[in-house]
Amino acid sequence: MTEQPHEGHGQRYPLSMRILHWLRAALILGLLASGLYMTRLPENDLTTSSLLYPNHKQFGILVWLLALIHLGLRWRHGAAIPGAPAHLAPWEKWLSHLVHRLIIMLTLITPVLGYPMSSSFTQSDGVPFFFLSGIPELLPKNNAAFVVFELLHRYSAYALLCCILLHLMGAMKHRLEDREGDADVLRRML
Repeated sequence: MTEQPHEGHGQRYPLSMRILHWLRAALILGLLASGLYMTRLPENDLTTSSLLYPNHKQFGILVWLLALIHLGLRWRHGAAIPGAPAHLAPWEKWLSHLVHRLIIMLTLITPVLGYPMSSSFTQSDGVPFFFLSGIPELLPKNNAAFVVFELLHRYSAYALLCCILLHLMGAMKHRLEDREGDADVLRRML
């Protein structure tokens, strides 16, 4: 059974997509915050190595899996997904489309870059995933490769953070400034 969009003022996303949106938002913001925090701690800090890094890794994998589910739901609910509000300027529609696509792309790429970073780190003890024994490390331990993947993972995470900030600023602009018709896009995700 497919979910039907709500009619009326500002069509809403299907319930499954709204739930997934807020779950992904919480997880991604948590990962970004923990990534910023743990990279500022000393490497020999026991909390960093035994708690923060393993949890960052497994929740990163979860975000990657949820991004795949998100793509599946977008494909499944294609016709039920609201289009851009009619009152938006062409540049706003273009920017919104670009930022949404970048967020989707970066939620796939950032964890993928974290995996080879962890796999190539000489002191890594694997990539855990909750109750499973872990994801096998396919890359050889190599400090030079680690440095490259660490840099790529970091810049990808910063790019994701920038896109999220643009997404939030756009939603707040439409919520607080644009009073015409369906421009309040936040209602679509509530």
